Amino acid sequence: MLVALIGFFAGIIGGMGIGGGTILIPSLVFFLGTQQHTAQSVNLISFIPTAFVAILIHLRHKSIEKKLVLKLIMLGIIGAAIGSFIAVNLNAQLLKKVFAGFLFVMGLYEIFSKKNIKKKRG
Repeated sequence: MLVALIGFFAGIIGGMGIGGGTILIPSLVFFLGTQQHTAQSVNLISFIPTAFVAILIHLRHKSIEKKLVLKLIMLGIIGAAIGSFIAVNLNAQLLKKVFAGFLFVMGLYEIFSKKNIKKKRG
């Protein structure tokens, strides 16, 4: 049951474009005791079908800038290869800390960027 709930909520967050891994990876590690490398690998594999469905829906709503996407895909492939190489060569504890630090920084960015947007509008 816990796996189903984790998958469901990760899918919702992923479909919104936020990234299901923000839910999936910590849940797999903390609630199910999965190793960090395995959790990140599971996230990448589970991302494929959920991203496909989200892409179809966003295409129907014409909310994708195709020229921008092509540039990001080309550079993203290079970044993914480099990032994967780094991840498999880090020990699990360090990888967990790097991931936690990334989520923390992104959370701070989201909190403070929203305040700045409200100030500009007001």
